[in-house]
Amino acid sequence: MILPFVWMISTSLKTLNEVFIFPPSFLGEKIVWQNYLRVSDRFPFGTFFFNSLKISVLVVLAQLFTSSMAGFAFARLRFPFKDTLFALYLATLIVPFHVLLVPTFLLMREFSWVDSHLSLIIPNLVSAFGTFLMRQFFLTIPKDLEDAARIDGCTPFGIYFRIFLPLSKPALATLGIFTLMGSWNDFVRPLVFINSISKMTLPLGLSSMQGLYSTNWPVLMAATVVSLLPILIAFFLAQEYFVRGVTLSGLKG
Repeated sequence: MILPFVWMISTSLKTLNEVFIFPPSFLGEKIVWQNYLRVSDRFPFGTFFFNSLKISVLVVLAQLFTSSMAGFAFARLRFPFKDTLFALYLATLIVPFHVLLVPTFLLMREFSWVDSHLSLIIPNLVSAFGTFLMRQFFLTIPKDLEDAARIDGCTPFGIYFRIFLPLSKPALATLGIFTLMGSWNDFVRPLVFINSISKMTLPLGLSSMQGLYSTNWPVLMAATVVSLLPILIAFFLAQEYFVRGVTLSGLKG
């Protein structure tokens, strides 16, 4: 699993001629750091990076907000047909993404959002998987905490915001990582909805850097290495929440 990533880094530090040497070598005669400085020579790599960052951050924040609120409603609130609505909402997970692609494109065209970042943000503001994940996590929080807050006069939104959200950092971190990876690496939606180079995201921009007859593979691999950094940084920052027993810690004292 690690070998393709190691080879990608190795290729990004070679000259173009050394990429095709047989038998292959891990490194060339010298390390070519200039490949990382040349990623913006022919393509607006900074624009691709900023577009992906903007879209991913907005989608992650929106899904953390909507999924946590919907998960809290399905886990703790009482309203008619709650279980039926949740089952129908969860059933959308079995619908293949490609089945929804054409209807989504037609809808985006009606709103004049084709070739706009809104076509990549608005349809991803909610997530059935995120709602399911947060609901299952909220069900594990002891009801005694909720009852104590209600006795103290806390409203349902106050219970959600003051008690459940602080205790749900592991679930929020997990959902945030999954959402960030899905949005950052998304290729099909930008390919369908985006036409302008100035609005391309990183996966689509990296694909455009591959020429029809020739490709500067060291520069392309250098751009790919840079595109992986936000995902790695986000994972290392959030990994501690995967193992922290936040729910149990709420009962201490």
